[in-house]
Amino acid sequence: MSALKDVSSGALEGDDRPLALSQGDPAGIGPDIALAAWARRLELGLRPFLYIGDPSVLAARAHLIGMDVPFREADTGSATSHFADAFPVLPVPIGAEIEAGRPHVASARSTIAAIETAVSLCLAGKASAVVTNPIAKSVLYEAGFGFPGHTEFLADLAAKATGTPVTPVMMLAGPKLRAIPVTIHIPLKDVATALTQDLLLETCRIADHDLRHRFGMAHPRLAVAGLNPHAGEDGAIGLEDRDLIEPAITLLRQEGINAFGPLPADTMFHDEARGRYDVAICMYHDQALIPAKALGFDDSVNVTLGLPFIRTSPDHGTAFGLAGKGVARETSLVAALKLASRLSDTALHSGAPQGQS
Repeated sequence: MSALKDVSSGALEGDDRPLALSQGDPAGIGPDIALAAWARRLELGLRPFLYIGDPSVLAARAHLIGMDVPFREADTGSATSHFADAFPVLPVPIGAEIEAGRPHVASARSTIAAIETAVSLCLAGKASAVVTNPIAKSVLYEAGFGFPGHTEFLADLAAKATGTPVTPVMMLAGPKLRAIPVTIHIPLKDVATALTQDLLLETCRIADHDLRHRFGMAHPRLAVAGLNPHAGEDGAIGLEDRDLIEPAITLLRQEGINAFGPLPADTMFHDEARGRYDVAICMYHDQALIPAKALGFDDSVNVTLGLPFIRTSPDHGTAFGLAGKGVARETSLVAALKLASRLSDTALHSGAPQGQS
């Protein structure tokens, strides 16, 4: 069995705490796919999860898509016992009526509170991992949300709770590829300036640590992409590859991290090439996410490394146009739930940080 398949199937014994699933934007497909995942819980052997959000939205969405689902108000202590027979919900009311497919700023506070609650439960050792449904950043911005996205918000919550600075690392994990962008949500014209040796080193160190302690890999292999075409052609097509990325890789190897490159990005992602590494370290957002989504759009998972708790998420957005129509696929959420379960079990056995138990 390959390492890629190893982390998304099966489970070790030990961690019986439920997963904390945040509602995401309630006007999007978060409620739809959560309901669909729960409906397949026995078939898929899902670890119990506690949905954190507005129960009235869930009930209305279930009615809209024709699902007969019993709901039960619960907390982390009772979610597991309820899960087989009822959908467990920790209520975080919105205080306004939400229509499927029509995002509204009135839901922003509830969406944020659901994330905060999930993180708090995980840091308190009451939940085994945080799984986040997709949010609409534009809706949250309208309500004064001050972070580029989920990842940065989670890192801020972790830092405030622990008193320790946190560097979050975004990884897309699918059945055929794991990929990490070193720079994320910035304009392409700013990548070369934002890309520093310190940032690359820290990203690779966090990736190596979490692949060892949460994914259970003894010797992770990090393939580092070049920034420029053909990895710079020894300075003929840009100097970053030769003067920044190569020296960083040398330092990483001196630390015992199995990093190699810089590699031309256009030859990194075919079948044979992917067999030589466990994760692709990419220099910018699309360099990582285009191949990751092309190779596993429906079953890839967004994982945040570097946090003192486990966090996974579907790799898609809110899909407002599909909400309430009964056609949204729960595949990526199921993959996120399964991977979160697997990572929490592996972390428990390795002693990696995952909240206070």
